[in-house]
Amino acid sequence: MGACVRENRAFLAGRRCDAKIARVTRRVPTWLANWLQRHQTGVSFWLHVVGIPLTIAAAVLALYQLWLWRWDLWWRPALLLSVGYALQLSGHMYEGNDMGEVVLVKRLLGRPYVAISPRFQESPPEEPQT
Repeated sequence: MGACVRENRAFLAGRRCDAKIARVTRRVPTWLANWLQRHQTGVSFWLHVVGIPLTIAAAVLALYQLWLWRWDLWWRPALLLSVGYALQLSGHMYEGNDMGEVVLVKRLLGRPYVAISPRFQESPPEEPQT
């Protein structure tokens, strides 16, 4: 697991990334570690912290309104979904990588995609010159 993922987890814990924190964060699920690796800037992270619950709330609200047969209130879940996705899109634009849905479509079409921003990709250690 990359150092930048440990740094982001330490950021979440509100502490410096040291050996003790690194040991604790190894217990984080793989999906969360991958997600943190794709959202490394604080701006992108916090835009997602707000945007993801809005998109989930949009789906829940839409189902609830359909259950109540309130078709006239279609704009409320549409607004929540639009704002949630706009926040997430702006986070990815700031970060410099593609959104997960875009990555999936590009992967299926065989097109190149940017899962992790090039500025945060870990480069292999340079070999000493002799």
